Amino acid sequence: MDIIDVSIIVAYILLSVSIGIWISRKAKKGLDDYFLGGKTIKWYFLGLSNGSGMFDVSGTSWMIGVLFLYGVKSFMFMWLWPIWNQIFVMMFLAVWIRRSKVMTGSEWILTRFGSDRAGKASHIIVAVFAIISTIGFIAYFFEGIGKFVTIILPWDLALHYGDMILLTSERSYALIIIFLTTIYTVKGGMFSVVATEVVQYIIMIIAGVLIAGYAFINYTDIQINSVITEEWKNVFFGWQFETQWSDKFQTFNNLIDSEGYKMFGAFIGMTLFKGFFASIAGPTPSYDLQRVLSTKSVKEAAYMSGFTNLILFIPRYLLITGIVVIALVNMAPELNANTNLTGADLELLMPKVVNLYIPVGIKGILLAGLLAAFMSGFSAFVNAGPAYIVNDIYKKYFKPVATNEHYIKVSQISSFLVVGLGVFMGFFADSINSLTLWITSALYGGYVAANFLKWIWWRFNGWGYFWGMFAGLVVASLQFALGQAKGSLAEGSFLYELAQVQAIYLFPIIFGFSILGCILGTFLSKPTDMEVLKSFYSNVRPWGFWHPVYKELKAEDQTFEKNKDFGLDMMNCAIGIVWQSSMILLPIFFIIRDYPKAIVALIVFLVTMAILKFTWLDKVRKIAD
Repeated sequence: MDIIDVSIIVAYILLSVSIGIWISRKAKKGLDDYFLGGKTIKWYFLGLSNGSGMFDVSGTSWMIGVLFLYGVKSFMFMWLWPIWNQIFVMMFLAVWIRRSKVMTGSEWILTRFGSDRAGKASHIIVAVFAIISTIGFIAYFFEGIGKFVTIILPWDLALHYGDMILLTSERSYALIIIFLTTIYTVKGGMFSVVATEVVQYIIMIIAGVLIAGYAFINYTDIQINSVITEEWKNVFFGWQFETQWSDKFQTFNNLIDSEGYKMFGAFIGMTLFKGFFASIAGPTPSYDLQRVLSTKSVKEAAYMSGFTNLILFIPRYLLITGIVVIALVNMAPELNANTNLTGADLELLMPKVVNLYIPVGIKGILLAGLLAAFMSGFSAFVNAGPAYIVNDIYKKYFKPVATNEHYIKVSQISSFLVVGLGVFMGFFADSINSLTLWITSALYGGYVAANFLKWIWWRFNGWGYFWGMFAGLVVASLQFALGQAKGSLAEGSFLYELAQVQAIYLFPIIFGFSILGCILGTFLSKPTDMEVLKSFYSNVRPWGFWHPVYKELKAEDQTFEKNKDFGLDMMNCAIGIVWQSSMILLPIFFIIRDYPKAIVALIVFLVTMAILKFTWLDKVRKIAD
């Protein structure tokens, strides 16, 4: 690495850590300031912070790999998360969530199920889920940043004991960067996280534009089209995945056949099935939920969620597509010659491109941007996870009365504990992809059913929520353990065959067990107290099956009206998904020089945004805080 690039990276790290520590004095007043910024932060700063937190290195590495291999249709792989849960949050869930005026997602659960034994059981299980998912995401970040930095930086940091390697260079780099990020996050809470993430977002934007510009100027459409086919550029698909690559790149076709997504129609159907329920279930109890709860008002919660969608996808896909174009032109023949190519090999495309093909200066800014992406996503989770340990477990059940300084100190200790457990789990993950699929398909599978029902069905109670979440978490954990042990299973056995199935196809099984737990837990116990239901329904105003509660409220107040916006909300979500997709496709088509499709994507983007101005934004402006 050139001294210029090293200087840029060092300057960025010092700037981020300094800003985080300098602003940390604002977080000393209490837990509300530490975890939610005192609900005083502007919605557009929270939106930038939220978008920055989603712009992570591990996810970017994975997206580069799938775009390279599967072409334009790969944007639908993002539905595994599903990315359009942010659209559902934008359209109606942010308003519902923010009306609660609480600090965490599990505290919010008490407003739905009450404070009796059933309510406390639901409260504890969602706190446990939040902590487990935070640890899982930290492991995911740990795996990604180690692989990335080791290829870029020239120094060998491996620790040896004789001929034995105690700690690989990959793990050493990851530990150093995680330690630096944890320091300012733990010290300053939400204020430090948001301040540093806004700076990090600006750096990421600059990096994305520079890489896209470099790829656009230095590589011609002739070079690009000599590698990819028309099918690679085709957004439409049939039941089966068509041949993406020409015969001279047969290794890539073989890899697609072996990855388990050949029946592409079934894969998309499964992601749509999962995505609908997961999106209505709402954001998981993590950093994006904390951003919604941190806004000043209900109206600003909706603005913040819409702004997050607007600022995230175009700059991120400028960066992703720029790197993919450079990889296609320079590395496709070499990769094709590797007959043992795996999806994990494609996760290394980004660091290899940065190392070999990016010029001095731009490389330093890009590396600073990618470090910013890692640090922003990581710090968001480190801030969100401990809130559940301190506010929902320690404060509620162990030490309800103590000073603010005491609670903040416990929060800081909890942060280090959560990071330590996440790093420990990261040591046992075989790839970014394995963690991605476990988090998106298995862990979230256990979350979806209970959190979908909590919005729409009045009879669903705290015990139903507890047993639904518990059943889902148990089955999801078994699925993860099975995936990790598949190398030691007897070939041809039932467990071996089950371990080979892609996690997305196991989602219905996890969902089914979770639904069964929800139904049995609900009908084998008494309903939630009607006063709790009336308070929740009159405050949050969800649509769904709430007739008995509505009838009682109507009897008390003849002016009370139910939420009749289900049709409008679903229409806005459909339009929003198209709008979001256009922001992904626009930079892809532009950088690969497919201008007719880029113009179509631009028109779709402008038309859908104009429609949402009338159907969503004007409606939000009328909300009374």
